Amino acid sequence: MSVIAVLVPDGLPGHHLTTPGLVFGTAAREHPGVAYEVRLCAAPGPVGIGLPAPLGITVPHGLEGLADADTVLLAGRDGAPVEPPSEVLDVLRAAAARGGRIGAIGTGVFTLAATGLLDGRRATTGWRHTAELARRHPRIEVDPVGAAVADGRFLTSAGIFGGLDVCLHLLAQDHGERTAGETSRELLTPLLRHADRVQEGIDRELADSAGLEPTLRWLKARLHLPLTPADVAAHAGISVSSLNRRFRAQAGVSPPQYLLRLRLDRARELLTETDEPVERVAALAGFASAASLRQHFARLTGTTPRSYRARHRAAAGAPAPGSTP
Repeated sequence: MSVIAVLVPDGLPGHHLTTPGLVFGTAAREHPGVAYEVRLCAAPGPVGIGLPAPLGITVPHGLEGLADADTVLLAGRDGAPVEPPSEVLDVLRAAAARGGRIGAIGTGVFTLAATGLLDGRRATTGWRHTAELARRHPRIEVDPVGAAVADGRFLTSAGIFGGLDVCLHLLAQDHGERTAGETSRELLTPLLRHADRVQEGIDRELADSAGLEPTLRWLKARLHLPLTPADVAAHAGISVSSLNRRFRAQAGVSPPQYLLRLRLDRARELLTETDEPVERVAALAGFASAASLRQHFARLTGTTPRSYRARHRAAAGAPAPGSTP
């Protein structure tokens, strides 16, 4: 049985606590031969979930629970990153020295970065904190996309989707892509509902703080066209470099990365709301080919467009395209 030790800080978001158990528990329930112990550990001191009114929780294990773990997952915390205690850094370095895998979610990346283990490697964190990560740790190559980044035995990510991605990546390493993909599909529908709210928040930041609301409306109406950053900058009346700075400051991504998110969202809408074939969905959403759509869609969801459509319709009780009601 593989041991996943989750290092829980005070003030963590609730989904950082529950996602590992959700992913590895679902995999074990649905797939014979898959077995994990998800072990919750904490440094000495109070631990609580960072809600509007903090909720204290009891964590069964101290730092000694990391000593024999195959994988250590570092949960983040709400608010600004804080410097981790020296004893936490010591147990993480020991885990790396014995060849263990280490994953960090959200601001948990700052804890891993403080060990020096990420120096010279690629890493990411939540988009609000990527600039701070780069400032504090200039030897890390910070990826601003805020999804999930694997570099050797180290995985870093942002938020609920990044945490899910890290757990699925570990599951694929242990039991293959098929097991990870099927587990992802078990969890897909409720998580993608949350993705819509996340995207709405990013859109508001760009519209209100970056002054790009007219350009965002123009962009969403032209997803089917082969737009470039120069096209978007020209519409906004600013230089490409200024456009890049505004997107990275307010959304944590570059304009092409933001455009890819919009196109994936558009593809999901078309798959769930229309009977258009996948090739037509790809064209309407602005992908160069159906193969390109499948590649990006699989990275987001762990499944194919056709399987996503069938699963969504089954969950909604809707008939499949071409069937008789």
